[in-house]
Amino acid sequence: MATFHFDLVSPEKLAFSGEVDQVDIPGVEGDFGVLAGHAPVVAAIRPGILTITTAGRHEKVIVLGGLAEVSEKGLTVLADVATSLAELDRARFAETISEMEEGLKEHEGSELDNAIERLDHYKSIQQQLSSTAMH
Repeated sequence: MATFHFDLVSPEKLAFSGEVDQVDIPGVEGDFGVLAGHAPVVAAIRPGILTITTAGRHEKVIVLGGLAEVSEKGLTVLADVATSLAELDRARFAETISEMEEGLKEHEGSELDNAIERLDHYKSIQQQLSSTAMH
């Protein structure tokens, strides 16, 4: 399988840089996979789980929004937050969800809609983390 260069960057660090077989990205308009030779595209990322495939090995990283750009140079993901599953504090993540639920009372109108949408994304991540498919 042909490989391509992939960089995963967050404000805190360069989370990943190297040659990969495939990257599956949680896009705002739907999840999508990138392989070598993918057409150039820029897409917004929603909170979700990004999967990096290299030599048959899958590495899962939680991203909390950002942008993905595919170019002739490869794929670059600029993530607001990027945390590998090994680094994730699941108790803290659950606490964040509880705080978000409590904070819904403080919003109204379109702010409330946006807060509910973000909460739904976090709950979806939490559900994926607890499913058996995440081994």
